[in-house]
Amino acid sequence: MGLNSSTPLEIAGYTVFPLSLPPLPSFPVSATHYLFLRPHEPKLPSPAAARSLFLVNVPFDSTELHIKNLLSIQIGLPHGRIEEVLFAGSRSTAPKVKDAAAKPSNGKQGKKRKRVYEHRAIDELEGTALPATWDRELRKDGLTAVVVFVDRPSMDAAFKAVRQIRKNDIAPVWGEGSEGQVPPLGSARYINHHKLQYPDREQLLQSANTYMSEFAAREAEQARLQARKRQVPDDEGFITVTKGGRNGPARQESAQESAVKQKEKQKGLEDFYRFQHREKKKEKAAELMRKFEEDKEKVRKMKEKRGALRVSY
Repeated sequence: MGLNSSTPLEIAGYTVFPLSLPPLPSFPVSATHYLFLRPHEPKLPSPAAARSLFLVNVPFDSTELHIKNLLSIQIGLPHGRIEEVLFAGSRSTAPKVKDAAAKPSNGKQGKKRKRVYEHRAIDELEGTALPATWDRELRKDGLTAVVVFVDRPSMDAAFKAVRQIRKNDIAPVWGEGSEGQVPPLGSARYINHHKLQYPDREQLLQSANTYMSEFAAREAEQARLQARKRQVPDDEGFITVTKGGRNGPARQESAQESAVKQKEKQKGLEDFYRFQHREKKKEKAAELMRKFEEDKEKVRKMKEKRGALRVSY
């Protein structure tokens, strides 16, 4: 499809990539959708950023298959050079805490470890949710996406191909090559949604059993952590008071050792603040004056005992 020559090639550093939207039975008129893309430059660099493209204003019905076909076959490049497509706000791109929480601990059972554990449990239990009632996720208007390629040359080739297509005033047809490979929209989407609202009994039972098994495992792990806190003293030598009572007394040697370590940490902090330094100087001056007055009193008493000194010729 040809384009209007007045369409700019770039806007604010983004390459303008027009897409031709095919007519639909409900709207039998073709339209043009404008996609904006550029090499991905996040504020927090990541290893995959150098081989990624950043897309703005992706169509509302975008899927990973749509984007892969658009940036490969539809621009004259081989298929299979895209590793993944990350849509902003998608459930599949939510950050995971499993790896961070699975790191080996150093033996300290602090508040930070507790927060990581709780977040990890919630995050993992989300995988045991009820069956989905929609066969396809739709996007919001103006949504962004990050397309990660297998390597940097593949990303450069795709970006150059898009710019070359723009120079030739060609607008690829959106969704071309993915017909029949994604769930349909329109009335068929809502008919399928109605069916998915009534899943099979065995599927529901399996989902519930999986959820309860995961929940029981998290409860058991939480109980083990609480029992360990009741037996191991913290850095200050205190035992954490938790619900359920103590399974056994903590070793007195461990508590004393922690108390000694805490005292060593506090050494050298007596004169940390200025007012402490001034107060210490005043105390030293008062101590010197007191000793001076005591010495004067001793000299006076010694003179009284020995009497007046007489000189004879």
